[in-house]
Amino acid sequence: MRPPGHGETQPRLDDDRLPIILVVLDGLGDRPIPELGGCTPSEAAHTPNLDALALRGASGWHLPFGWGRAPTSELAHWAMFGFSDVPFPGRAVLEALGAGLSVPRDTALAHAALRTSHRDGELLWITGRAGRDDEADATALLAELDAVLDGVRLDPLGGRGEAVLTAPGYPNADITDSDPFFETFHPWLRPVATSEHGSAFADKLTEVLATARDQLLVSEVNAARRTRGLPALDVLTTKWAGTHRELPSFVEQVGIAGALVTSTRLYRGLAATLGMSSTHLSPVPDLTTDLAARVQAAERLIADGARFVHVHTKATDEAGHSKLPYAKRDALEAIDRGLADLLHLADDAIIAVTGDHATPSTHGLMHAGEPTPLVVSGPTVRADDVSEFGEKPAHRGWYGQVRADELLPLLLGHANRPVFLGHRITRRPALSLADHPHPMPLAPGPASHT
Repeated sequence: MRPPGHGETQPRLDDDRLPIILVVLDGLGDRPIPELGGCTPSEAAHTPNLDALALRGASGWHLPFGWGRAPTSELAHWAMFGFSDVPFPGRAVLEALGAGLSVPRDTALAHAALRTSHRDGELLWITGRAGRDDEADATALLAELDAVLDGVRLDPLGGRGEAVLTAPGYPNADITDSDPFFETFHPWLRPVATSEHGSAFADKLTEVLATARDQLLVSEVNAARRTRGLPALDVLTTKWAGTHRELPSFVEQVGIAGALVTSTRLYRGLAATLGMSSTHLSPVPDLTTDLAARVQAAERLIADGARFVHVHTKATDEAGHSKLPYAKRDALEAIDRGLADLLHLADDAIIAVTGDHATPSTHGLMHAGEPTPLVVSGPTVRADDVSEFGEKPAHRGWYGQVRADELLPLLLGHANRPVFLGHRITRRPALSLADHPHPMPLAPGPASHT
């Protein structure tokens, strides 16, 4: 401990602030499955590295928005990153920025996609999407639509018939999705305003989607597809509408430098939106190799000055969506082997592993508002009685139920960075003890004497 300063009785505080690595296994949470002996995939998987983190750390349940509320990844991450009090700009904005597109401010955007369909009376049911072999047809169809859709622009996103739809002159995107998402339950939907401000864009998009449908039905590209025995890409759907507005950066909102090791366009866009540095690693099939590389990239980002690093993999979510419980269990075992370096990193950093939501590998739903395991380990974390990773053991952990907007303050506290409530050193009420508040400028002069 440092000796007290002049006129003080308590010792001066050492600077032992720690960096944070948050590993998010997308869609980690699951349900008990008979084929796995009544265990979830996390409980059934052999995960010695995650078990070791649980043994030396503390556990709990991450319930992002409470029981029964099934979040999307983007909304869960928005809250996990400390932005729950800031309006979400819409996933279309993040996807566009993640693709490197120039996104105008205060202009309505939506994510658009070419889909296959089946008409049943007055309803149109979505039956599929552009496949990997449909790239040439999808690109040609989007170019056709861009030429005939008055007042909007389509910027392709990759080769599977996805695009960003931009509507100049429409500053508000408060509308519903036309993509039913749950294709078994709902038909192609009409965009509806969710506030009075979105009415103009809802009406315009309804007109645009109808025009797109007419063009796709008479397109020679789709006629050729039908001749080849392929389904026509004959409908355009939209979702995730939003607008790109001025937002606080991660440093302004949280108080420390943040970074991401990204795996998809969405997280590249999140980094761009929040002014965070990032390292993009395209996923590789070998999940052990993939996760080991991501952890190493996180180490490099910390060495370069990041104090909070987010590491993401979508492999667990994809395994859950396959509805093959064994596939998710096996994915977790491979991922665990790739997380071995977290054990030594926990000697000098706060390490947290959790999911952003539950993706059940059984039953007819996509995401669920049910718990995902949370484990935190590091020099300041007192070990609880939990010695295994998984939903059931984590329930005994000291943290109990942690919401998405509580997660970052929890980690910042362990990192010796809690904001000192009542002490204001930043313009915004940052979540942590800010690293670089504004110093008072001094006039040129001699150095102070002590």
